[in-house]
Formats: sequence, structure tokens, C-alpha cells
Amino acid sequence: MGDRGISRMRLSGFLRKEVRQILRDPSSILLGIVMPVVLLFLFGYGVSLDPQAVPVALVVEDRGPPARDLAARFALSRYFTPVPAPTMAQAEAWVRKGRIDGVVRIRWGFSAEVLAERRATVQLVLNGVDANRARLIQNYVRGVVATWEEMRRVQGRESPRARVAVDHRIWFNDAGDSRHFLVPGLLTLIMTLIGTLLTALVIAREWERGTMEAILATPLRTDELLLGKVIPYFGLGMTGMALSVVLGVTLFDVPLRGSLLLLVALSALFLLAALGLGLMISAFTRVQFVAAQISVVAGFLPAFFLSGLLFDLQSTPPFIRAVSHLVPARYFVTISQTLFLAGNVWDVLLPSAGTLAVMAVVFLGLARRRLAKRVPPP
Repeated sequence: MGDRGISRMRLSGFLRKEVRQILRDPSSILLGIVMPVVLLFLFGYGVSLDPQAVPVALVVEDRGPPARDLAARFALSRYFTPVPAPTMAQAEAWVRKGRIDGVVRIRWGFSAEVLAERRATVQLVLNGVDANRARLIQNYVRGVVATWEEMRRVQGRESPRARVAVDHRIWFNDAGDSRHFLVPGLLTLIMTLIGTLLTALVIAREWERGTMEAILATPLRTDELLLGKVIPYFGLGMTGMALSVVLGVTLFDVPLRGSLLLLVALSALFLLAALGLGLMISAFTRVQFVAAQISVVAGFLPAFFLSGLLFDLQSTPPFIRAVSHLVPARYFVTISQTLFLAGNVWDVLLPSAGTLAVMAVVFLGLARRRLAKRVPPP
């Protein structure tokens, strides 16, 4: 290489210095390798959008065989923990005290209506403080009643008057397991933390320790400095990503229907954008505490709230939706969930990959421009 280009000797020497610094500082290894595993266990086992064993009061006023049969269906369901209530007033008192999430009431005359094959009604009262949970419980109750009706019809027994049957199918997540939706999204959160937080500190740390002036006094060029800061943390981030994917597939049984190589390639693209954002933050600040705070506000919080990982962006106000387009995590959530659950859907993957590539170039370019200014006058 000529003197104006990248020197392999200078770059390799700077890389050795960065790797030794990472090895001497256990916090970088903890953040890069141990934290993804801890987060995956924490979120994988601790966060679920599917309520199970929901406590509901069961008020059975009718003592006929169909009513008892339906009540038994609720007891057998894994979604409910039914608590027998002697009266409706007692059940409603439990709802007010927060002991149960709802009341299923099988009224007097239910069995007679079923045996006469007329429309029979089951009353459902729900605690609507958490509207999403209430809607899920409502669907669970409908599912139990529909299963009970179908079993009576298959057995040739009387059932309530026939209704329109809905033959439903769930695409991409046949099991309806929210972990299959959450775990690919969590990869985004983990890689954002590794990429942005780790690199946000590296240059600010050099300034605080007073070693940045020594580095800038060497013949090291801006591109070599940038590569020396990016390459070690890129390797650390991809290692954390590989661990997360292996745990997601083996421990949580999340299917990977797309190409593994494509997942690696697009993960590398997202990691470059996250590293670029972290380096840009670090290049503009000289205090580690400030850099860490900015990286949380600019990296972690938008990745958590504005990426579509937990909240439906289509339901947010237009301004919030517009801001979310500036968040790299939004595009990688789309990519990872598509690759894991749907496969290689190019119409979805290519626009997101293109946006990430542009973001990576912009962030790294801004970081390089800032670093190129060298030491400002005292």
C-alpha cells in the first residue's frame, strides 16, 4: 500500500492494541458475549404475550349434563384456572378485588336450550383494565366454547343452533406462540446494545484516559483508526449474535425458515449501522458517562419502543411512525422476523437491507469526518 492508503502494518498494530484492551477490560466481553445470553434467557422465559392459567370464576347455575360438560372444558383448558363461584355477586366481588380476570356464567336453562338445539348463551364478564389481555381472554373463551360445540356435533349429541363456522389458519406461526415472534426481535435489541453501547464508549474512553492524543500523534490515518475501532467490536457483536441464534433455535424452538447465510449477511449489515451510530456518538463526546446516556436514548430506547418489537407501529400517531423510520432497529426487526418465520421474502428483505446499508454508510461517514478533525486547539 502507498503512504496515502491504508497500511497493513499500522492497521494490524492498532488492531492488536484494541484486542488487548478488550481482553484487559472484562466489561466489554461481558457486554458482548455474556449479556446476549442473559437477555435471551430473561426475555425468552420472562416475557410472553400469551396469558396462560388465567384465573376466572365459573358460575354454573344450570346443573344439566351439557352445562356440566361445558364447565369441565374450562377446567381442562391450559389457558384457564377456573374458580367455582356460588353466585354471580360473589364472582363480581372477586373481579373488583383483582383476584380473578373474568367471570364465565352458565345461566339457568342453558341445558334445555342445548337439548332443544336452540341458541344457548354463555355470559362472559372481563376485567378490562388491560384491554389487550381482556381481548385475548375473550378469544380463549370463544375457543373453548367452539371446541365444546364441535365435539358434541362429532359425537352426534345435541348442540346449540348451528352458526357460521370459521375455518381459520395462522400463517408463519402455526403454534401461535408469542416467543416465535419475540425471540427474533430480541436479536435486534441485543445487537443494538452490543453495537451502539460498546462503541459509544471506546473513543470517549481514550479521551478520558488521555491516550487519544498519543494515538493521534502516531502516523495512524483516520481510516485505520476507524477500522481499528470497528473490526474488534464487529467480531464481538457477531459472536453474541451467533450465540443468540443458536439458543433461540435450540432452546426456544424458533423455526429458521430462511437462509442462514442471508441472516448472517443482513445481521452484519445491521451491526455495521449500530457500530456506526455508536462510533458517531463517541466521536462527538469526550466523557464516557455522557456517551453512555446518549447511546441509551438514541439506540436502546428507540430500538425497544419504535422498532415494532413490542408495539404495533401502524397503531401509533403519524409523527411517531415517521420518526420510527430513522431507527435502524425497525428494519432489522422486520428482517429477522421475516427470515425466521416466513423465509426469504425478497420483497420485504431488500428494502430493509438497502435502508440499513445507507444508514451504515451515513453513520460511519459522520464518525470518520469527526475523527478526521484530529485534536482541537486547547
